[in-house]
Amino acid sequence: MLLPIVVGVDGSEPGLRAVDWAADEAVLRGLPLRLVYASLWERYEGTHLAQDPHRPSEEIMAEEVVEVAARRARSRRPGVAVSTEVLAEEAEYALVHESRDAALLVTGTRGRSGLAEALLGSVSLTLAGHAHCPLVVVRGSQDSRAATPVHGRIVLGVGENGKESAAVRFAYEEARRRGVSLNAVRAWRTPARETTDLPLMSAEPARWHEQQAVEALDTALENAPGDIDVHRHTVEGHARSVLVAASHDAGLLVVGARRRPRTFGLQLGRVAHGVLHHSACPVVIVPESA
Repeated sequence: MLLPIVVGVDGSEPGLRAVDWAADEAVLRGLPLRLVYASLWERYEGTHLAQDPHRPSEEIMAEEVVEVAARRARSRRPGVAVSTEVLAEEAEYALVHESRDAALLVTGTRGRSGLAEALLGSVSLTLAGHAHCPLVVVRGSQDSRAATPVHGRIVLGVGENGKESAAVRFAYEEARRRGVSLNAVRAWRTPARETTDLPLMSAEPARWHEQQAVEALDTALENAPGDIDVHRHTVEGHARSVLVAASHDAGLLVVGARRRPRTFGLQLGRVAHGVLHHSACPVVIVPESA
């Protein structure tokens, strides 16, 4: 059974752009598309329900939201199998649960609150910390409808997880699937209070840190497939700023989120948090094992 690409929809324009992106990705992967709206409308309309035999207005609206999203997906990609679901649950809980049986989980940058594009919606941010499958947050388009896809290069933020990183493997697969190059980026900085006690570091501390970044890239990409055009870049600066800058001419930015020994899901680091808020292209948060 093929796992679907699951999209959290809410009727917002960013949510509909996420549907566009996911429909295109479903064609690339040969997967079905599942559109989910989740809300605890009973919590807010429970008293009304006790007095009115008709269905709650939120439930009616939810069905309209998923139907509009389904029509949009079918119009954009007529060959994609589309299913819909309306769930009377908290959106965060429902979509985390959906991620257990999904190939990808896709959301827009924000919901219907009308916040600035630079800000990430609370649902997307929660999912980025807890989803069990890769989460795609569709950023980068100010239009009400995503453009016909032109697949730019894949940018991979290389962290500390080495050559077995799930994010690295995901980036390889996406670059191959799209037929584009992969730019692997490792940021480095000389700490402000760098010690000069060691002879090597006192001579050229910046060169030493840059070399560490080069070695980290070499380790992470040791098993790079020969059929993918891989470019390696070490860049001085904060990782968040470096990756956001690289996102401006990319089709996808891939970063890992390492699992931590806490009670629930993933805990986002500062780099993933920063790129989710400011990337110029869609961001993929890939869960990493501890």
